[in-house]
Amino acid sequence: MNQQGIHRGVRAVALFEAAKGVLMLLAGFGAFRLLHRDTRALAVELVGWLNLQPTGRYSSVFIEAASHVTDQRVWMFAGFALLYAVFRLLEAYGLWHERPWAEWLALVSGGMYLPVEIYEVARKFTMIRIGVLSGNILVVVFMAAVLWKSHKAKQATGGGIMECEPADG
Repeated sequence: MNQQGIHRGVRAVALFEAAKGVLMLLAGFGAFRLLHRDTRALAVELVGWLNLQPTGRYSSVFIEAASHVTDQRVWMFAGFALLYAVFRLLEAYGLWHERPWAEWLALVSGGMYLPVEIYEVARKFTMIRIGVLSGNILVVVFMAAVLWKSHKAKQATGGGIMECEPADG
C-alpha cells in the first residue's frame, strides 16, 4: 500500500462518512415535517401509495408504529440525528485532513458495529446485510492498516519514542 493509495483510501472513507452524516441531517430535518401531523393517517396514505395491503403484516406494524409518534419523539429523533450527523461530519473532516484522531475514531466506531452486524447476518442472511457487513469490515481493516503503517513509519524515524537523557547529579 503506497502513500498515494492510502491517501485515496482515507479520502474515500471520509466521503462515505460525510455521506452518512448528510443523510442523517436530511432525515432529522425531514422528521420536522411530522410535527403536529396525524402520522397514522400519513402512514395509511403511504401504504396506499405503495399499493400495499393495509392489513398486511408489515403494513399494519408500520401503521401501528406511526400511530404512536408524538411531537416529543420527533424532537428526540431530530436531536439524535443531529448529534450523529455532527459526529460523522467531524470524523469525515478529520479523515479528509488525515488527522490521526479521526483515523482512530473511524477504526473504533466502525469496529463497534461489527458484532451487531455479524449477529444480524447470522439471524437472517440477506445480501444487503452481507454488503453492509463487508463494507464495514473493509473500512475497519483498511483503517487498521493505515494506523499500523503510520505507527511503523514513526518507529522507523524515531518519532514515536521519547528519549530522556540522564540527569546530572
